Amino acid sequence: MGNLIYLDNNATTKVDPQVLDAMLPYLQEEYANPSSVYDFAKRANHAVKEARGVMKDFFNAKDEKEIIFTSCGSESANTAIRGVLNMNKNKRHIITTKVEHPCVLNLYQTLEKEGYNVDYIGVNSNGELDLAQLEEAINDDTALVSIMYANNETGVIFPIEKISEIIKSKNKETKFFVDAVQVSGKIPIDVQALGVDLMGISGHKFHAPKGIGALYVNSKTLITPLIIGGHQERGKRAGTENVPYIVGIAKAAELAQDHLKYEATEVKRLRDKLEKNIVKNVFNARLNTGIVNRVPNTTNIGFEYIEGELILLHLSDLGICASSGSACTSGSLEPSHVLRAMNVPFTAIHGSIRFSLSKFTTEAEIDYVCEKLPGIIEKLTNLSPFQDELEALKKLRH
Repeated sequence: MGNLIYLDNNATTKVDPQVLDAMLPYLQEEYANPSSVYDFAKRANHAVKEARGVMKDFFNAKDEKEIIFTSCGSESANTAIRGVLNMNKNKRHIITTKVEHPCVLNLYQTLEKEGYNVDYIGVNSNGELDLAQLEEAINDDTALVSIMYANNETGVIFPIEKISEIIKSKNKETKFFVDAVQVSGKIPIDVQALGVDLMGISGHKFHAPKGIGALYVNSKTLITPLIIGGHQERGKRAGTENVPYIVGIAKAAELAQDHLKYEATEVKRLRDKLEKNIVKNVFNARLNTGIVNRVPNTTNIGFEYIEGELILLHLSDLGICASSGSACTSGSLEPSHVLRAMNVPFTAIHGSIRFSLSKFTTEAEIDYVCEKLPGIIEKLTNLSPFQDELEALKKLRH
C-alpha cells in the first residue's frame, strides 16, 4: 500500500490535478485585477464571468447574478443568514436544527444573545429530521429557516424539497437557507426544483482548493453584504475577486457534474463494502445511522466501549486518515453534538468514527482498511476497562 489512505473527505478533499491546471495561468501570467479597465484585466474579468456561468448551471439557478463568490462555506452561511435578518429586522424568530455544522449552529447561538428567538429542530435515532416539529415551529414572526442538505458527520440527507413546501405553506415570507457543503459534487443540486431561497457551498469539499466558496441567492431575496467595501459581486461581497480560485471552483464544479454517476455507483459501492465488512467482522461495531438516505461517500460507525481518538491514532500509524466528527470540532473532548442529538448510546458515542470516501478512493485502499481495522479494534477492546459489558455484548450479538 502507499503511505496514505485518505478517508476523511468530508473534512477536505485533494485538489483535482485538472483544477490546478485550470488555475495556474491566473496565478502566473494572467494576474490582472478583474476590476481594471485595460485589455489585460478584461481577460481576468472574462474568466470570472465564465466561472459564474458554470456555477449558475451547477446550482441550476435562473441567472448568473444569483451567484456570489465567497471564501468558504462559513462565509456563505454567515452572509446568507445575517444578510436575510438585516433585511427583516422586524422579525425575531429563526429556526435551525440541532445537528447543523458549527458555522450555522454557533451563529444561531450568537443570534440568541442578540435577542432572536431560536427553535432547534431535533432528529430521530437514524439522524432524520423531525418534520412535524419543524412545521409546528414556523409562525408569522419566522424570518428564516436554516437547514443543512446533508449532515457532515453522518451523511444523512434531509428532504429539502419537502421542507421548502412546509415552510412556504406556513409562511410565504419566511426565507429558506440551505447549507449544501456536504452534498456538493456528491448528488445533483437544483435550487429551482428544491424551492430554496439561498444555498451555500465550499470548494474544498469537492476537489477545489481551500479558500473559495459560492452562495446562491434567489433574485427575489434581498440581503445585506457581510463584508463592506468595494463594488465587487454587485455590492454583495466586497474585496478583489480571487480569480484563480474562482476559476478553480468552476472547474471542480464541471468535473463534479461529470462524476455524479460515479459517486452514486462506484463510490457508494466502496462505502457499502467498507461499512458491511466492519459491521460483520467487529462484534462491537454499530452503524450509527441505520440504512437511511445518505450521501454516497459517508459512513459513521460506533465502536462500543472504546475511545474513538485511540482508534484514530492506531489508524494513523498505518497511514489511514479518518475522523471522529466535524473537522471544526476535532480535538474537543466533548462527544459529537450530532450523535448526542440522535441519542447514540453512551457506550458508542465516544468510539464513533466517520469514514468519508472520494472519487480518488481505490478498492485496494478499502481492502487494506477492512484487513487492518478489526485487529485494531480487537487490541483496544482487550485493553478496555469494560470487559464484563463487552463479554455480554459479544454474547448478545452472536
